[in-house]
Amino acid sequence: MRTKKLTFGALCLALSLLLPQIFHMTGMQQAGSVFLPMHIPVFIGGLLLGPVFGLFLGIFAPLTSFVLTGMPSVDRVLFMVVELATYGTVSGYLFQHLQFYKKKMGLVIALVISMIIGRVVYGLVISIATYILGIPLGGIMAVIAATSTGIPGIIIQLIFVPGIVTAIIKGGYLDETATITKNA
Repeated sequence: MRTKKLTFGALCLALSLLLPQIFHMTGMQQAGSVFLPMHIPVFIGGLLLGPVFGLFLGIFAPLTSFVLTGMPSVDRVLFMVVELATYGTVSGYLFQHLQFYKKKMGLVIALVISMIIGRVVYGLVISIATYILGIPLGGIMAVIAATSTGIPGIIIQLIFVPGIVTAIIKGGYLDETATITKNA
C-alpha cells in the first residue's frame, strides 16, 4: 500500500505542476489566481492520502512549480506554501482521521472546512507580513481580493474534487481508503 500511496502522491504533485500550465496556456491573465488549478491535486491528495501526504503535497507543489516554472511568483510562493499545506493537512485530517467519510456529505464538508481554514491561515500570514513585518502586501484587503478573484476556482473545486475522490475510492485504486469508506 505504501508504494501505491507514494505513486499516487507523485501523480498529484505532477498534476499540481501540469494543471496550472494548462490554464496559463489559455492566455488569460492571472488564470492561476482565478481558477486555482494547483489546489485541486492538493485537495485530492490530502483527502485520499491523509494529512501527512497532504502537508507534503501542499509544501512541494508550489515550491516545485516555482523552481521549474517561476510560478507562483517569488512574492507569493511562500504564502501559497502555507495555504496549500493547510489545505492538504486539514482535508486529510478531517476526511480520514476524524472519519468525515462516514458522514453524509462528509467529503464536501471536509473540503469546505479545509477551504475556509486554509484561507483564514493565508489571511493570518498575509496580515502578519503586512502589519507586523511591514511588507507591503495589501493585508486583509489583498486576502479578500484574492478570495473574490478565486471564486471560479472554488466552484470548480467544489464540483470536481468530490467526484474525482469518489471515483478513485469506488475504483479501489487506493485499497486502504476504499476499505475504510466501504466499511463505513
